[in-house]
Amino acid sequence: MYVPDSQGAGEMEERQTLRQATKLWRQGYRYQIGGKLDRAIELYRHSIEVYPTAEAHTFLGWAMSFQGRLEDATQECLRAIEIDSEFGNPYNDIGVYLMQQDKLDESIAWLEKAKQAKRYEPRQFPFLNLGRIYLRQGRWWEALREFEGAVGLAPRDVRAARILHRLRGRLN
Repeated sequence: MYVPDSQGAGEMEERQTLRQATKLWRQGYRYQIGGKLDRAIELYRHSIEVYPTAEAHTFLGWAMSFQGRLEDATQECLRAIEIDSEFGNPYNDIGVYLMQQDKLDESIAWLEKAKQAKRYEPRQFPFLNLGRIYLRQGRWWEALREFEGAVGLAPRDVRAARILHRLRGRLN
């Protein structure tokens, strides 16, 4: 007679719960892209109640940032990092929130961490953000290096290529 392994059943239940949570934060993302921030925030929070993930916390923070709630957004990103320190998006987002507050030097360390993260998409974003900081600081060659890195990672990113082209033109 076969007796199911209780640990195997627990793992299966956990995977199912994670799938439900993922479905919820993906729905939240669709609402956020559609401009319905309050509904997106509800879904992200519900996702976190079901199964806390780095993604749900990061997207919740992102939605909050659109409401001007940068401190709350940063706290959500820190929670995301606690859950999965290899997920790069919350590092980049914290860097962006600091940029929005003109805390450029503080944001650099966060963006560098995003660049090093094992799991991050779209990978070129922290390079672009660092390039923007260096431009604002008049650090042209460092900006050039970052934009070249962004284009190297995402050669089809038209926006990154355009920024790189303009900067090269200014430096020639």
